Amino acid sequence: MNHPLTARVPLPFPATEPRPSRPAPAGTGEATAAADTPEQQRKAERGPKLNQADILLHLGMDEYHLVCHDQTAYAVPVAGPAIARPLRAAGGFGGTGSLRQLLNRSYVMATGRAPSQGCLTDAIASMDALALDAPEQPVHLRIAPDPVDEHVTWLDLGRRDGLSVCIEPDTWSVTAPPIGEGPLWRRTRLTGELPMPEREPGGWRTGLGRLRELSALAEPSWRLAVAWLLAGLRPDMPRPIAYFNGERGTAKTTSARQLLRVLDGIRAEVRNVPRSEDDGAVAASAGWTMGLDNLAGIPQWLSDFLCRAVTGQAVAKREMYTDDDVTSWAYQRPVLLTGIDVGALQPDIAERLLPFTLEAIDPKARRSEHDLWRCYRAAHGQILGGLLDLAAAVWARLPDAAEQLDHRPRMADWAELLWALDAVTGWDTLNTYTASQNAVTDDVIDADPVATALTRWASTADTAEWRATTAQIDEALRPPGPIPDTWPKTTALLSARLTSLAPALRQHGLDIRKLPRTSTTRGFSITVRPDHGPPD
Repeated sequence: MNHPLTARVPLPFPATEPRPSRPAPAGTGEATAAADTPEQQRKAERGPKLNQADILLHLGMDEYHLVCHDQTAYAVPVAGPAIARPLRAAGGFGGTGSLRQLLNRSYVMATGRAPSQGCLTDAIASMDALALDAPEQPVHLRIAPDPVDEHVTWLDLGRRDGLSVCIEPDTWSVTAPPIGEGPLWRRTRLTGELPMPEREPGGWRTGLGRLRELSALAEPSWRLAVAWLLAGLRPDMPRPIAYFNGERGTAKTTSARQLLRVLDGIRAEVRNVPRSEDDGAVAASAGWTMGLDNLAGIPQWLSDFLCRAVTGQAVAKREMYTDDDVTSWAYQRPVLLTGIDVGALQPDIAERLLPFTLEAIDPKARRSEHDLWRCYRAAHGQILGGLLDLAAAVWARLPDAAEQLDHRPRMADWAELLWALDAVTGWDTLNTYTASQNAVTDDVIDADPVATALTRWASTADTAEWRATTAQIDEALRPPGPIPDTWPKTTALLSARLTSLAPALRQHGLDIRKLPRTSTTRGFSITVRPDHGPPD
């Protein structure tokens, strides 16, 4: 059976099909044939002359396969590389050129003339129509699973020649994905080129040691940063949100750039906070990594967006200049934040946060930006090679993690990766991460007045279980005097707050569960475990 990609969409007519001639008037056939000159006969044999749009269409269908993904048509070069270019895009992406640019180039090289831009538009529109019959084929950005082996992943180096890294258990190699057998890549203007990875004689310890020498991270944060980079090489995996915090001058932004550029190239940058969720969705769908710089707080909408960005999200909205069509973006990205102090956190984002606290840098040890990035560029290939060496070893242990782990946090895939990393390196990243989660949970409870009131009640409670309506809970826990701004204004909001805080409070020995609804109201059951108290 042929692979779906090899099933090309054929033109419904041959390029040199002669146009049927009109029937000659009776009695004039021999005279007409005799009157035809040799040049006219040759023209008749060649068929009708094709216009520019026809020539461009045939060039496109001869040089490209058509595939579809998420209702978007792509063109893939028949001879490679395995880079899918959207038919409707006008600009160049990732330095590899759009289909419009490449067809223009092919026409100029074949004829020595420039094609009409209108003819280019007509040819691409015809290819778009023919793509209605094209096979469905996944198209990936930067990271992809292998189409056959679930234990193998691919990394797009962002090069014009399509060279990519195939990461297998215990080994990796640089190769061009074979057309029809490997992944298809899509590129955007945010797809930077990665250096050719280099193998060091000392293995992953030497390669990643180059990054360690340039990093401001201390132990054990450094090891968790390595784990976050490994998670960035896994497709379709929920990952924690890396959060660099510390006082001014602790190299938060520089440390963030160093991690982002390992995965996304030297052009990867931390950016300003998006103004809306739509703006964030566009940026997340266009780049593999997403770094937001200098956060002073995380409002509710941004907290929800970041949670969805790391666990997977699809956004649909009305397409411009249409009445009923929609456009959509799907993404699941490694996300990184920096900030001095983001303040009180929502429980959902707190459970997904991986904090890195940076310490003040000794002025004698501080390096200039020019010197730091010069050294980083020189070592980038070795750093990437070291990360790939470690990834191959960790991939080999990942299948054992599911049986070995007896407890998993909310992001089980992340916990399994930490277990495999510890098995390879002898580190203790899983316990370190669990301890950091407990600390974040304590911060959430300390910053929320409802959670604080509940833990205060539990410390003096004379009963193991309290069953009450939301109104009764509000009356018993609300602080005296004017209602604080952070206290829920209605019982409905208090009910939502209790449900949101339940996972964090459970770690402190308070089990909160909703009771079945009655004809008049619905309450909560709050149970205090005998050994309640904050986790060690």
